[in-house]
Amino acid sequence: MLEPQKSEESQVTNISQTDMQIIHADKVQMHQASAETINANAMELEQSAAVHIQAGSVNTHQSALVAVEAEELLSQNSAIGFVEAQKASLRGYLGAVAAQNAQVQYSLAGVVIGNDVHVESTRTVLLVGRNVTGNVTTLMDSRSALIAGLVGGLFSGLMLLLGRMLFGRK
Repeated sequence: MLEPQKSEESQVTNISQTDMQIIHADKVQMHQASAETINANAMELEQSAAVHIQAGSVNTHQSALVAVEAEELLSQNSAIGFVEAQKASLRGYLGAVAAQNAQVQYSLAGVVIGNDVHVESTRTVLLVGRNVTGNVTTLMDSRSALIAGLVGGLFSGLMLLLGRMLFGRK
């Protein structure tokens, strides 16, 4: 197995079949590689993995990412834990997406939050948006999430009160 490496600041960093810890570059191209932290202006990931990405523009294909902060994100057939972006176009498995302009197609998503959200053949647990268009199946909208939170809080409070009454010290 290759030892994790660190990359110094450079113009273009091409990484293939390597494990990296920290990458700082203007442009990063990764193919079948992994990295812990990446700071770049532009990046392309092909069948790669990364833990934390901060970039201006990110383009991923068949990759796994934990947290992405970007101005613009284009993701196809990837798994992403958390996305914070101005503009995001996503397809794959998503944990949480927070974007000004989000376009989510043929995906499974936990939470999608955005100003303008366009969804196509997507399933979400919670979808919150000012302008929402497209075909989406949601487990909860913002109203049902509020009701579920209130009912859950009321039930938890009653259970704690009951537990204190039954098992509390006298």
